[in-house]
Parts: sequence; structure tokens; C-alpha cells
Amino acid sequence: MIEIRNLTKRYGDFTAVDDVSLDVARGEIFGFLGPNGAGKTTTIRILAGLSLPTSGTVRVNGLDVTAEGVRVKATTGYIPDRPFLYEKLTGRELLQFVANLYSREWRDCETRAMELLAYFGIADWADARIENLSHGMKQKLVIVSALVHDPELLIIDEPMVGLDALAQKQVKMLFRRLAEEKKTVFLTTHTLSVAEAVCDRIAILNRGRIVASGTTAELKSDRALEDVFLELTYEEPA
Repeated sequence: MIEIRNLTKRYGDFTAVDDVSLDVARGEIFGFLGPNGAGKTTTIRILAGLSLPTSGTVRVNGLDVTAEGVRVKATTGYIPDRPFLYEKLTGRELLQFVANLYSREWRDCETRAMELLAYFGIADWADARIENLSHGMKQKLVIVSALVHDPELLIIDEPMVGLDALAQKQVKMLFRRLAEEKKTVFLTTHTLSVAEAVCDRIAILNRGRIVASGTTAELKSDRALEDVFLELTYEEPA
């Protein structure tokens, strides 16, 4: 589903992503972990078609995200770490707007949208202005908006921000359901317990390079994932 080969992104003299290569299979939940500044969000923005690589290639379902970005975006749902919402719209209006962006008729997306709103317990707020929703409710709406057009790939930067314990469990269960439907989920998170609970495989990024990858069991061995992560990404002060 995702093929990244020798991906590099430079900003002047600074290399944010340094020769990254990885593969993600269809129906897989893939965790992309790393400390702040490791290059996770830069990689995700390139994968989502929002930034151009300096070198290397990124393909989604066989399509080059640089050369065929519109076709890639049509089958992708993306949730940034700081999503923007049109607060004067109602939730229903936002979802209609997003469906239209993807050239989908609302009548074809409405049932799925309302089912997802009900799943998160916010269907009764569908016609309320977004500015009147709580932070957690807005985050749930963002997740629904990324799924309203039934994408094959869901890309999420920090999916659990602002969610309470119940909503976090709902999101985890939703990810597993998507995987069972052969949808692919690519996520970054600083919450290692989330990655350990839902991800089929994990890659750990540090200073723009992948320093480890594999299943949680392969990475952990007989240690906690947190200990492995810290060992790979943090150096003791001299």
C-alpha cells in the first residue's frame, strides 16, 4: 500500500528526513514513532502530498504522490496534529463540505458519516455549530471528516490528542475495524501504549533516520517498549 524509497527532505542545510525507506501493507496499522524533531511530521506531510521530497520516492497504491498527488489524495484521509475547522459551520455542513472536496455526493456519504458520529456519541450535535463543541468533540469530528469519503489509507498525526479514555478506546477499536476492512492506517504518536496496543508494526525514527523497525514483540524482546524507545532515541549527557 505504501512504498517509501530513500526519502530525503532538506530545509537549507538541515536534513529533516534522511534516506528513509519502508513498506506498509494493505490492511496494516503502522506506527511511526520518534522524539520531537525526529522527522515524523515531515514524512507524514510528504506522504499526504502536502510537501515535496528533496529526493527519493513515495508511492501509495502504486501511485507516485508527487506526480499523481490528486489521485492519491482521492483515496486518502489525513488528520494533522493541529487540524483546522470552520467553526461557523455545523458538523453536518463540514462533513458535506469535505465530501464535496473529494467529489463525492453527500447522499452517498451521509449514512457512513452519521454512523461514525453515532459511534463517537456526537450524532445529536451534528447540527450544532462547531464553535459550540468541546475540544474532544471537535477531535472526534475531525476523525469522522477524514473517513467520510471511505478512504483506503488513513494518515494520522497524534490521533489521541484531546480525547478522554473512552474516546481513545473507541479510536483504537475503529482502527482495528478499518484494518479488518483492508484499510491501511499510518499513525504517529508519542503515547507508546497506544502504539503497542494497536499497531501491527512500528518504525522508530531518530534525527531523520529509521533506527529500528518490526513488530512490537520483535522490538521489545523481554523489555518494555518505552525502555527500547528511550535507548534508541536519547543519549546520556556527557
